[in-house]
Amino acid sequence: MNTSRRDLFGISDNLDVRDIISVPATCMRGIYKCRVVYSDRIIEAKFEKYSRRNVHSLKLVYDDVIDYSYKYEDKKCLLSLREYRGQCDDILIIKNNRITDTSYSNIVFFDGQKWITPASPLLKGTKRAHLLATGLIIEDEITISDIRLFRDAALINAMLELGDTVFPSQNIY
Repeated sequence: MNTSRRDLFGISDNLDVRDIISVPATCMRGIYKCRVVYSDRIIEAKFEKYSRRNVHSLKLVYDDVIDYSYKYEDKKCLLSLREYRGQCDDILIIKNNRITDTSYSNIVFFDGQKWITPASPLLKGTKRAHLLATGLIIEDEITISDIRLFRDAALINAMLELGDTVFPSQNIY
């Protein structure tokens, strides 16, 4: 959030959401996600019960002009691509022949020895950054033809740990 505020609004101070937002008592049991809407300041925080999507297959969709460098409240560009998923659970977006992300997560691939994430994601998510920093995953350019080299794929985001959603990479069509 602070990087986005700096890049998009020229704001240099850092906010700590823990100092601004308190978790409602009704959200103390179970798993909830907090969606923070902000510009140069925090506009609102919404808490919603979280349920993990069951994803076992991805449809390749192509968009060479999509830009989702920041986590925008308006997700129309992602939702419109998701309409092309057909019988698959979600989509895997290809930009300029490079694997990027799904409609709601970063992706990592397992080659039998190491987990590799695309070096050209649409959004450099916080979970992705953490896993890279700790050395649990590495990044590399991944093209469509590289998918066949991997055994498994997994989805990661702030709510998904590495290993929560793993499926065979041949389930990417």
